[in-house]
Amino acid sequence: MDKHLSRYDDAQPFITKDGSEIRELMHPQRHGNQAQSLAEATVYSGQRTLLHRHHNTEELYHVTAGQGTMILGDQRFAISVGDTILIPPGTPHALHNTWPVPLRILCCCSPAYDATDTEILDDRQT
Repeated sequence: MDKHLSRYDDAQPFITKDGSEIRELMHPQRHGNQAQSLAEATVYSGQRTLLHRHHNTEELYHVTAGQGTMILGDQRFAISVGDTILIPPGTPHALHNTWPVPLRILCCCSPAYDATDTEILDDRQT
């Protein structure tokens, strides 16, 4: 397959340190891109991710399905389809799905996602 093309069905989901289900849609380790990665995160109904931060990575979240609550630093706010959230490096964050359908978010990371850059801040779900 061409490294410039990623097919959704070929991106096998896995669980990250924060507890969300991730599909890496485009990542340097697999596709040859250089400066960023793109993934789809799924948080199922009633599920919460662990409060965490990334020391080096800036993230953009774009909500494509569902609704929930975003915890971002000292803020908590509702998110829904069409919302885009900036998560600066070092900012604690977590998600809570408050809707009866999966919360799906496109996550763009720069530099590309690296599990070693994830620090869990609270192992209790927020």
